[in-house]
Amino acid sequence: MDKKRSILNVSIAIITKVILLIFSLLLRRFLIKYVGNDANGVYSLYTSILGFLAIAELGVGTAINFSMYKPIVEGDTKKVSALYNLYKKVYIVIGAIILVAGLAIMPALPVLARGYSYDANLYLTFGIMLVSVVIEYAFSSKTSLINAYKNNYVTTLINSICIFLRRIIQLLVLIFFHSFELYLAAKIVAVLLQWALTEIYVRKHYKDIISTKEKVDKQTKDEVVKNTKAMFMHKIGAVLVNTADSIIISAFIGVAILGKYSNYLTIMTAMTSILTLFFSPLTAIIGHLCAEGNLREKKKYFRFMYFFNFTIGIIFFLGYYGVIEEIVGLLFGKDLIMDKSIPIIITINYFIQFMRQAVLLYRDATGAFYYDRWKPLIESVLNIGLSIAFVYLLGVVGVIVATIITNIIICHIIDPLVLYKYGFDGEKPTKYYLLNYGLILVFCGALAVLHFVMQTNSNLWIELVINGFIAVGIAFVPLVCLYIFSKTYRENTKKLFKKFGSFFKRRRPKFASESEFSCENNQNLTENVEQAKENSQGEIDENNKS
Repeated sequence: MDKKRSILNVSIAIITKVILLIFSLLLRRFLIKYVGNDANGVYSLYTSILGFLAIAELGVGTAINFSMYKPIVEGDTKKVSALYNLYKKVYIVIGAIILVAGLAIMPALPVLARGYSYDANLYLTFGIMLVSVVIEYAFSSKTSLINAYKNNYVTTLINSICIFLRRIIQLLVLIFFHSFELYLAAKIVAVLLQWALTEIYVRKHYKDIISTKEKVDKQTKDEVVKNTKAMFMHKIGAVLVNTADSIIISAFIGVAILGKYSNYLTIMTAMTSILTLFFSPLTAIIGHLCAEGNLREKKKYFRFMYFFNFTIGIIFFLGYYGVIEEIVGLLFGKDLIMDKSIPIIITINYFIQFMRQAVLLYRDATGAFYYDRWKPLIESVLNIGLSIAFVYLLGVVGVIVATIITNIIICHIIDPLVLYKYGFDGEKPTKYYLLNYGLILVFCGALAVLHFVMQTNSNLWIELVINGFIAVGIAFVPLVCLYIFSKTYRENTKKLFKKFGSFFKRRRPKFASESEFSCENNQNLTENVEQAKENSQGEIDENNKS
C-alpha cells in the first residue's frame, strides 16, 4: 500500500477542508444577517434539488475510475486513454441532461419553497446555481483522471483554492451589496477558474493520455456498462436519501424551519466531510491494493480502517452534540437555536451513517458495489415513505428518524454482507455484525450520559468549552475499555500510533549536516547487518532441523 501517498492525500484534504469550513460558517452567518433566514433556507433547498438532479450522473465516474485501477497498475496507457475518452463523452451528455431537467423543475419552485417571503426571484437564483453545476461536468473527466492516478491532493488543492476565492467574493458581495443573486453568481466565476487550473495540470502531466483518441474494446465497455448500472442504483439511493429530507421539510413545514435546521446540518455535514477525508482519498490506493489480489493485506487494512472509523467517530460526534447549541447561538443567533431533540437525533443519524465509511471504502475499491445494486432503491423508497408519514407525527425529528431506521435495517446489514462475500472471498460477516451493532449501542449510551451531565452557563463561550471537554472525556471511556479488553483494537491502535510516529520521525531538515547523514547511514548499515545475521541464523536453524 502506498503509505506516503495516502498520508499526503489525507493531510492536504483535511487541512484545506478545515480552512474552508471556517469560511463557510462565517459566510452563512453573514448570509442570515444581510439577506435573511429565508434565503438561507432557499439555498439549502436549491442544494438538495441540484443534488437530486445529479442522479443523471448514473455512477459513471465510480465505474470508470474502478476500471482504470488495473490498467494503471499494469502500465496500460492505451486502455486508460480509452476509458478517459469514454468518460469525457458521457459527461458532456450528463451535463446536458441536468440542464434540461433543471429547467423542467423550475415551475415547481414556489410549491417546494413553502412560506418563502424574500424578494429575490426564485427562477433567476435557481438558474444561476443550475448553470454553475452544469459547468462542473465539462471537466469532471479530467478531475477523475488525476484521482485515478492517486493524486487526489492535486484536485483537492485546486478545488479548495477556487472555493476559497468564491467565498471571499461572496463575503464582499453580502457586506457591500446584500445581494442573493450576486452571492450565487460568484460560484460561476470560481468554477470557471477551477476548470482552467485543472486543464493546465492535466495537459502538463497527462498529455499523452488526453491527446490519444483510443476507443474501449467490447469487453471493457461491457464491464463499464455493468458497473455503471450497479452504481446507478447506488446513486439513486444516495441522492434520494440525502436530498429528500430537506425537500420534505421545506414542502411540508416551510423554508423558515429548513433554514434553522440547515444551520445544524451545515456544521454536521462540514464536520462529517472532514472526517470522511480520512477515507475517500484512499479509494484509489485501496483499489490498487485490491487489484494486486492479496486477500491477507486487504483484510488487515480493513480491520485497521474500521477501528479507526469508530475511534474518530465517537470522539467527534459526541463533541458535536456537546457544543452544537453554543456554536449555533454564537454564529447565527440565540433565536435560531432549536429544541434539544433536533441535535440529538441528528447526531445519532450521522454517526450511524459514518460507521459505514470503512465498508463503503472497500466496497467501491473492490468493485463489490455491483452485487448490492438493488439495495439503494429499497432503502430510498422506504426512507421517503417513512419520512412523509413521520413528518406529520414528529415534524423534523420524524424525517430524521425515518433515515435512521432505513440505515439500521438495510444499509448496515446488506453492505457488509456483500463486501465479505465478494470482496473477502465469501467470508461470513457474523462477527462484524455483532461488533458493529454493539459499538452503535455503546455510542448511544455515551450520548445519553453526555445529555444528562452537560452544564449550562450564562456565558456561551464558557459553556462551549466546558461541554466540549466533558464530551471528549466521555468519548475516551469506551475507547479505553476497548483498548483494555479487545486485543484486535489494541493491536490496531498501536499500529496507528506507530505509523504516525514513524512518519513524523522520518521528517528531517532539508539541509542536514554531513555528520547527521553519516550517523543515519551508519545506523541503517548496523540495522542491515543485524537483519542479515538474523536471516542467516534462521537458515542455519532450518538446515539443522532438516
